[in-house]
Amino acid sequence: MTDLFAPLQSLKQGDWFKLICGASFQHLPAVRSLTLAYTLAGADCIDVAADPAVIAAAQAGLQVAKSLAKDAQKRGFDYKGNSPFLMVSLNDGEDPHFRKAEFNPTECPTDCPRPCERICPAQAIVFNNIKEDFSGVVSEKCYGCGRCIPVCPYDIIYTSSTVTTPGAIAPLVMSTGVDAVEIHTQVGRLAEFEQLWQAILPWVDQLKLLAISCPDGEGMTDYLRALYDLIAPLKGALIWQTDGRPMSGDIGDGTTIAAVKLGQKVLAAKLPGYVQLAGGTNRYTVAKLKAMGLLKEAGEHLAGSKGENFSPLPPAKCPSASIAGVAYGSYARVLLSPILEQLENKEVSNTNVKATVRLEEDDILLWQAVELAHSLVSQIKSQQER
Repeated sequence: MTDLFAPLQSLKQGDWFKLICGASFQHLPAVRSLTLAYTLAGADCIDVAADPAVIAAAQAGLQVAKSLAKDAQKRGFDYKGNSPFLMVSLNDGEDPHFRKAEFNPTECPTDCPRPCERICPAQAIVFNNIKEDFSGVVSEKCYGCGRCIPVCPYDIIYTSSTVTTPGAIAPLVMSTGVDAVEIHTQVGRLAEFEQLWQAILPWVDQLKLLAISCPDGEGMTDYLRALYDLIAPLKGALIWQTDGRPMSGDIGDGTTIAAVKLGQKVLAAKLPGYVQLAGGTNRYTVAKLKAMGLLKEAGEHLAGSKGENFSPLPPAKCPSASIAGVAYGSYARVLLSPILEQLENKEVSNTNVKATVRLEEDDILLWQAVELAHSLVSQIKSQQER
C-alpha cells in the first residue's frame, strides 16, 4: 500500500509533482523506465493509461525504485522509498489525450520529405525500420499530440480515438490497486461525466485522490462548480487539473503561459480542492509561478481540501491564492528520451528471444536518467527546501 503521507503532504505544502506518462501512451518499457526514474527523483504521482499492462509496467518501476532507495540517498537524492500515487486517466468523451495517429504508409510517395517523422516527439513514426520490418505509426508510442497531422503534405494522416466504457472502469480500478483516478472532461459534458461517475461511484471511497482535468471554455468555472456539486462529498483529496495547452510543454517557453493563466482562472473561482497545472508545463513553469507569487513560501503549513478524510494531516481548504503543484507530460518524457532511446537500442539475447535492457540494468544510464528527472522535480521541491 502506498505511504499516504508524502504525496498528500506535498499537496498541502504546494510542491506536488506529477509525471504524466500519457493517457494513451502504451510503450511498456518507456512507462516502466519513466516511472522508475521520476520516482527516484521524488515524484508524488505517476499518471498512466487505464490499461492493465501499462499499470503493471508502472508498478514494476515502483517496486524497483523501492529496492534502490538507499542507493538514491547515497547519491544525494531525497527519495525515502515512499511510493508516489499511481493514477489512471479516464475520459467522458472525445479527448485529444485519448487518440492515436494513423496512416497507410503505402500511400506515401517515395520522394516525400517525411516531415511527420521529424516532428513526432515520441519517435512513433518510422519508415523502413529494418529491425522490425515496419513503416507507419508505432501505436504504443503515439500519445496523440497531433503534430504530424498539419505537416503532412498529402493530408493522409488521421486519428482514432477511444472513449472510456463506464462499465469496464470499476473492475479495472479494483483489480489493479491504483491509488487515484483522473477524469478528463470538457465544458458541456455534465451528463456524460455523471454517467462515468456513477460507474465508479461504488469504489470511489477506496481512492486516495480524484483529479478532474478540463481545458478552458466558455462557462468553465460554472461547469466545474456543477461537477463539484455532483461528486461531493469526497473522502479523498480533490485536484482540479487545468489543461492549458495539452501535450505542448516540449515546444517552447510560451506554452507555459497558457497553463499559468488557466490556473489563475480556476484559483479565482475558489473551488474546494487543490489546483494543479498541466498542459504546456515545462522548465519555465515554476519560475513563472514564483515570479507571479502563485506558489506557497517555504514554511507555510497549508492543509488539504474540503471533504478530505485522511491522516495524519487534518482536513481544511487549500488557500485560493496558491497553486498546489504541477503535472508534466510531454516535456518530462522528452527530457528523458535520449536515455530511453539508448536503452531501446541495447538488446540482450535470452534463449534466442531479444529484449530491451531495463533501466536498472545499466547503472550509468539509470543515474543519468534520475539526474535529468531530478532537474525538473527539484524545481518545485526546492520551494520547501529553502
